Amino acid sequence: MIFVTVGTQLPFDRLIRSMDQWAHESNHDVFAQSGNGVYKPMNIDSMKFLGVKEFDRRVSQADLLVSHAGIGSIITAMEMSKPIVVMPRLARFGEHRNDHQLATVSKLKELNNVFVAESEHDLGNAIREALDHTKTELNTAPTARAALVTSISDFISSDKVRLASDR
Repeated sequence: MIFVTVGTQLPFDRLIRSMDQWAHESNHDVFAQSGNGVYKPMNIDSMKFLGVKEFDRRVSQADLLVSHAGIGSIITAMEMSKPIVVMPRLARFGEHRNDHQLATVSKLKELNNVFVAESEHDLGNAIREALDHTKTELNTAPTARAALVTSISDFISSDKVRLASDR
């Protein structure tokens, strides 16, 4: 099963619509936490919001997570040893107030089991790559977690994030 999450703060209809279309053309079960967007998926099961226990249950059962490029989703995937495909929200579509998620994906795509779809046109390929990936577990040893925390901390304090948040 593929679990899709858009987070809890903002709608991300472009991701839900793209996953709905992808599911129509594939033979994978997909469930989405779809948020408060207006698009109603026809080919995937979804709920607008999930409680913490249900969210964690869905993640633990998933073979793959697909998400907006939120740090919380990426950390959840790593903690639960799940590969994740991330697609950044874009300000030009009204999905966020700036394009800081573009900077996020440019840095985090170097991590093991994080796959990037820079747009809805890349989503299918990123999902196939993630599902075909030969590594079945993330390296969640303490040193890998420390490296992740350092990488995220360095990124957050970088000029790119400060400039994006100032817009």
